[in-house]
Amino acid sequence: MTQDLDAYWMPFTANRQFKKSPRLFVKASGMHFWTDDGRQVLDGIAGLWCVNAGHARPRIVQAIAEQAAEMDYAPPFQMAHPKAFALAEAVARLTPAGLNKVFFTNSGSESVDTALKMALAYHRVRGEGHRTRLIGRERGYHGVNFGGISVGGMVANRKMFGAMLAGVDHIRHTHDPARNSFSVGQPEHGAEFADDLEKLCALHDPSTIAAVIVEPVAGSTGVLVPPKGYLNRLREICDKHGILLIFDEVITGFGRTGNPFAAQTFGVTPDLIVMAKGLTNGCVPMGGVAVKQSIHDAFMTGPEHLIEFFHGYTYSSHPLACAAGLATLETYAEDGLLTRAQQLQGYFAEALHSLKGLPNVIDIRNIGLVGGVELSALPGEPAKRAFNIFLDCYEKGVLIRTTGDTIALSPPLIIEREQIDQLVDTVRGAIQRAA
Repeated sequence: MTQDLDAYWMPFTANRQFKKSPRLFVKASGMHFWTDDGRQVLDGIAGLWCVNAGHARPRIVQAIAEQAAEMDYAPPFQMAHPKAFALAEAVARLTPAGLNKVFFTNSGSESVDTALKMALAYHRVRGEGHRTRLIGRERGYHGVNFGGISVGGMVANRKMFGAMLAGVDHIRHTHDPARNSFSVGQPEHGAEFADDLEKLCALHDPSTIAAVIVEPVAGSTGVLVPPKGYLNRLREICDKHGILLIFDEVITGFGRTGNPFAAQTFGVTPDLIVMAKGLTNGCVPMGGVAVKQSIHDAFMTGPEHLIEFFHGYTYSSHPLACAAGLATLETYAEDGLLTRAQQLQGYFAEALHSLKGLPNVIDIRNIGLVGGVELSALPGEPAKRAFNIFLDCYEKGVLIRTTGDTIALSPPLIIEREQIDQLVDTVRGAIQRAA
């Protein structure tokens, strides 16, 4: 390795460890990456929960190249380009009925902050400006901007950054290993955790609460699948008190749970859906927020020449991102990828749960084509056991992700059964060697 690695401060990375022993990818195609020393590595996490259709899909690559040659940029304020409208229409055809307005951003973090601002502004334009409180959830991950870490509940992402937004509170997470360990699919127990929201309504007065934001499946904290009835109960409480319900589907959107969105998998429709990652198959940064018609329409008042919602980004609906998004959705449709997890989830679950009984495996969780394997921590060294397994799997030709002492798996939706076997068997060997 002759390349100078000093200047780049890497995100969410143990920089000193990495630069002593770099792991560099130089090529990707289909289900695989290739390293700088020529090794092939099976992608067990869809890049970073985002490459749902697999790498280097020809339709997407071609669309990006053609768009760059035709028009590299168009201003999104007071101007637009046709592909922005086409992509919004295509997304709205996939979202649950009624969520038919789409606002584009550049990432999941931006999408979260956009949705929170929409919620606050919506209540204000309706004459309920006293609704300023936002409710998140313990162990929730909603990106890394100040709004997202404020409603988020992952301690390491919050502790260094001060007081954050005022007027934010949290309900409990749903992880209940005493009753639900090794559940296949949705756990049976825990719907009552949603009643924490009623307690916060009693504490703060529900008329002060603007919105509740949760991930349908809490991904980055270690794949916490919602208990049966839990999301339904949250919806009921929000409806009772006039609170907006926001689903953060940055990870679960675009086929991960066997439907275009997890809202459809779980049969619960929120008021806003936050999306990113799979929207463009990870090829060009992009995010979005889908909102109900009634929320959008509440802003459409006053003189027509005035801006209705003072928010947006220089790169909102970027032409390359829109071209990638359209080609991505076409690829999903052609290959049936948005529902393919329904065909594979049984096989995936059986393979994943075959790891039960291995040394230090204390829980396994799954839904669709996403799974988590929780390990007991090494005494006095949290996260090290899982990190060692991550390094072992990488050396054996499989890319996994770890968060704390949980292994997370979320392969591209094009994965075949023999690749599921390779993925799980590699993890099995690494767990046994780490014991």
